[in-house]
Amino acid sequence: MQCPEIRLYRVDAVRELDRRAIAASGSDEHALMERAAAAAFRRLRARFPEAQRIVVWCGCGNNGGDGYVVARLARVAGLDVRVLTTGTPASTAAIRARAEFEAEGGVVAADVPAALVGAHLVVDALLGIGLSRAPEGVTAAAIAAIAQSQVPVLALDLPSGLDADTGHAFEPCIHAALTVCFLAWKRGLWTGAAADHVGECVLEALDVPASVVTSVPVDARLLDPAELRLALSPRAPAAHKGRYGHVLVVGGDHGMAGAARLAGEAAARSGAGLVSVATRPAHVAAIVNARPELMVHGIERALDPVLLARASVIALGPGLGQSDWSRGLWTQALASGKPIVLDADALNLLAIAPCALPTQAVLTPHPGEAARLLDTTVASIARDRYAAARELASRHQSVVVLKGAGTLIATPDGAIEVSAHANPGMASGGMGDVLTGIIAGLMAQHLDAAVAARVGVAVHAEAARRAAAQGARGLLAGEVLAALRHAVNP
Repeated sequence: MQCPEIRLYRVDAVRELDRRAIAASGSDEHALMERAAAAAFRRLRARFPEAQRIVVWCGCGNNGGDGYVVARLARVAGLDVRVLTTGTPASTAAIRARAEFEAEGGVVAADVPAALVGAHLVVDALLGIGLSRAPEGVTAAAIAAIAQSQVPVLALDLPSGLDADTGHAFEPCIHAALTVCFLAWKRGLWTGAAADHVGECVLEALDVPASVVTSVPVDARLLDPAELRLALSPRAPAAHKGRYGHVLVVGGDHGMAGAARLAGEAAARSGAGLVSVATRPAHVAAIVNARPELMVHGIERALDPVLLARASVIALGPGLGQSDWSRGLWTQALASGKPIVLDADALNLLAIAPCALPTQAVLTPHPGEAARLLDTTVASIARDRYAAARELASRHQSVVVLKGAGTLIATPDGAIEVSAHANPGMASGGMGDVLTGIIAGLMAQHLDAAVAARVGVAVHAEAARRAAAQGARGLLAGEVLAALRHAVNP
């Protein structure tokens, strides 16, 4: 059974889960709302202990109802609470929640942004999970007023303006300091633009039995660190390099030797027994001088068949380019049928000339490369990263690693796992080359392509976390290489 804390759901599944949770408890919608609000208020007091003047801005749905209960609890606790609303509650539970707040002496005001002056905290209870288009009217004005106030925000369930299914941030969208997610994770919290809006994200399962949570189909899941550690078990005392495969990195056209070198060293640092690099002859000396453990071969026209035969995995694309030389190597590498990791221009060449890929293949596109592969726009990829990753995996019958904040790992059967460890320091040149080398290195150590992709993404993120200890800005891919040995020996 998967731990509920790694299971990610679509909105329709969350609504079914809500229904089953109410049925299992033998209570009603209002009772679940009370539990959610009580959990949120506990988080509020723990995260913002100095906040005494609180503005709770409520919408018309059940998210607004949660807000009214939070406001009532805050008022009972002696806090200075101001409640603003965008309209009349529309559900029975929300109507009751507002009435109970007012029965405690609370006052509900209309849209009065001046109430934000002097506030220590805003509770966002405007929209909840049902949003499918940009906020409009009084709701959009409320979000804009909150942003202008620069007061910290606690979002109930998810920030208003964020698509709970995709992570797409409509305009305008709340920027929360803390998001308290109720019942189960919404998948949109974990990828794409969501990273800029959710702040710290915590789950309150509301004491719903795990059996209820797992009874509803899951859409995706977070990478499970426990599972990944099992894939990186300690080596046997009698280990030798022949057990751990031979990675061949193919790339490094004119001016791009660094990409091939980074991928090669990453493969070695991740544990591959041997690593060769096939590149332009002019780059051989530079790469060998930088990392003598790599076996570097200058390629004039075509890959040596012996070199291909010795390889157990090919990392194709780092610095490859799209010249005639590049295309020739790309064609040869794919024709070998060897397990393969495709990145950078190997993906761009695949977009130009789609072809069948080896059974064990991993594609590692960033959004621009994904857009070219799907003949669409980067904006379209950003609107629904889950759909894009699934379509790529299905179309190419390969494992796909869609890079970016909340990297997605998709398999041809539709399964998706999400990396929850976004690191803004990784937004620099060479990081993708390192990831390609890591995944290839893990595949050389006999990990299945899907497992190698999952473990590789996790290892890459952990190494980057270690390397960014002194700050994210200015983090270099080479510094991630230096931290890899710690990450692959958990």
